[in-house]
Amino acid sequence: MLSRAGTGLGTLGLASVLSDAGLLAAAPAAIAPGRNPLAPKSTHFPARAKRIIHLFMNGGPSHVDTFDYKPSLEKYNGQKPPTSATKTERVTGSTLMMSPFKFARHGRCGLNVSEIFPNVAKCADDLCVINSMHTNIPNHEPSLLMMTCGDNQPIRPSMGSWLLYGLGAENQNLPGFVVFCPGKPVVGPQLWANSFLPGIFQGAHINNSSLDPKSVIPHLHNGSLTRAAQREQLDLLKQLNEMHLAQRSGDNPLEARIQSLEMAFRMQFEAQDVFDLSKETQSTRDLYGKGQFGEACLLSRRLLERGVRMVQIFTGGGQPWDDHGDATAHAAKAKLVDQPIAALLTDLKRTGMLDDTLVLWGGEFGRTPTAQGAKGRDHHSQGFTVWLAGGGVKGGMTYGATDEFGIAAVEKRTHVHDLHATMLHLMGLDHEKLTYRYGGRDFRLTDVHGKVAKGIFT
Repeated sequence: MLSRAGTGLGTLGLASVLSDAGLLAAAPAAIAPGRNPLAPKSTHFPARAKRIIHLFMNGGPSHVDTFDYKPSLEKYNGQKPPTSATKTERVTGSTLMMSPFKFARHGRCGLNVSEIFPNVAKCADDLCVINSMHTNIPNHEPSLLMMTCGDNQPIRPSMGSWLLYGLGAENQNLPGFVVFCPGKPVVGPQLWANSFLPGIFQGAHINNSSLDPKSVIPHLHNGSLTRAAQREQLDLLKQLNEMHLAQRSGDNPLEARIQSLEMAFRMQFEAQDVFDLSKETQSTRDLYGKGQFGEACLLSRRLLERGVRMVQIFTGGGQPWDDHGDATAHAAKAKLVDQPIAALLTDLKRTGMLDDTLVLWGGEFGRTPTAQGAKGRDHHSQGFTVWLAGGGVKGGMTYGATDEFGIAAVEKRTHVHDLHATMLHLMGLDHEKLTYRYGGRDFRLTDVHGKVAKGIFT
């Protein structure tokens, strides 16, 4: 009756009601007509985490200079690796190079951390350091895409888009997936793109080189119409669009456009409020420190506590951690992020949010334990480090290992697909069931791969 009366507009209303009540199945193959695609959805099983912060050290930080201490590099410094060691994929130097930084044990767990992260080291008991990461190709573009989108080519949705598609957002007045990047990384917007998922799931890029609350997201305010007039205009446009949509079932681009117009209207007030850091106490602002990365970390906490599903923070545009010529340059990069990261972990813990917020730190790959030139390190994909904190992950532990020189992951090898599968599991999603039909097949973030690393769960 609902579908036949009034050109089917009754079914649009019913779908919207059921969707907002969470009564429709999670992660459908397409957006149902009239459904709010960002409405919260049911998980596949109980979730340990509700939200994610990805601290992206784009450019590739060296694992053997940060969180993967290798005494053998000191013992065999300047020598060729033993024949028993695995060869690097991209050979630019033939002699081992010890870290220019000192390591020390921290926390009750005794986690080894480089001296360039003195503040993060104080949070050692909250960190789960995965030293056995590996990826496919030791070049920036494909590895950046693999870490963010699960594929070496710019043809797949980003992890944040998959999360929004599968879980929706708790706040309909803000984007569910926000990306802070002051400039443009090597690949560009494809790193937070929706690809073949509906456009409403794309990440909202914030250029945090300037964070004026009135202009950080441009074109939110209409200088010609009052709020009431805007609402009247938008309601008329929505009615016309829904009449058009009723005759074109499953038109995802049109549905996404309708939802984006609604969100832009709702964001006018809450977006300006959330980006106003003057509403934080001076002690909290001092905790995070000055600078772009610190402000982005503080804003991330404000966004997540208001229901945003995922926030991704890039260290900067380009490849800041890409230190081919001199590994000691890592110290300056670490100084920019060390205090803000520690502040974020401390602040989340203080507010109780760390229990259900999953924090990921890392780059797209590591760097060679062998020297490039006199003091540099090249790209390295066979073994590197990321760490997780909060969100149902055991703190104060290491998971997996590289060989004695840090050349290759040898124990509990963890591919990027495995990392994604694990993170989705912590968010209550089965990575094999979170699929979207496109071009005649079901796609997923982990493609046809991925094993959940349950050994890191609390």
